[in-house]
Amino acid sequence: MANRNGIKALIVDDDPDILELLQYNLVKEGYEVRTAENGKRAIEMARAFQPQLILLDIMMPVMDGVEACRQLREIPAIKNCNIVFLTSRLEEFSEVAAFEAGADDFINKPIKPRALMSRLQALFRRNKGPQEDMEPLNTGRLIIDRSSYSVQLDGNTLNLPKKEFELLLFLAQNPNKVFTRDELLNNIWGSDVYVLSRTVDVHIRKIREKIGEGFISTTKGVGYKFEIKD
Repeated sequence: MANRNGIKALIVDDDPDILELLQYNLVKEGYEVRTAENGKRAIEMARAFQPQLILLDIMMPVMDGVEACRQLREIPAIKNCNIVFLTSRLEEFSEVAAFEAGADDFINKPIKPRALMSRLQALFRRNKGPQEDMEPLNTGRLIIDRSSYSVQLDGNTLNLPKKEFELLLFLAQNPNKVFTRDELLNNIWGSDVYVLSRTVDVHIRKIREKIGEGFISTTKGVGYKFEIKD
């Protein structure tokens, strides 16, 4: 299959009709596409295929989408991959679980191909970001490498999942400034993606578990800031 736009996509769904529909539309837009019928198979294929985009259903046999997303986010070779959930489940807890597992977006079924393609284009535009000034950001004990999406703490390399890395980087680029949860959601997830504010709290907690408590502080009733002390 032609790969005109340079993007490799993995579609994961147990419904063969949805797989066929999405594959047809993605290939038409120039994506190189692979498909999988459950989460376990998706993890196997992702390791070999190394996609930049994964479209992932939630309710599947063998391994559901949320658990698959958690495991996919632990694969270093695809840590920058965009993971988009496609689901017919409308409960709030499903959406919260998806973003807590590392999703970049959450789209409800039934799928409208034209709207989906527009959403994916916006996602890649948002994540492309400026290419200048890619030198590592050195905050003292922490070195944040924007080119490799890696963090060094006291000389030890940490591999943070994509959204955790982007959140840490954004705060570190704006030291000693308090950001509300809504501001962080808008800057990291984008204004066109609806994400619950709880998602920010979960990501901050996970970052603190990896880098320690001394970097990101909480301003009660307001939000979070990255502290650089004199």
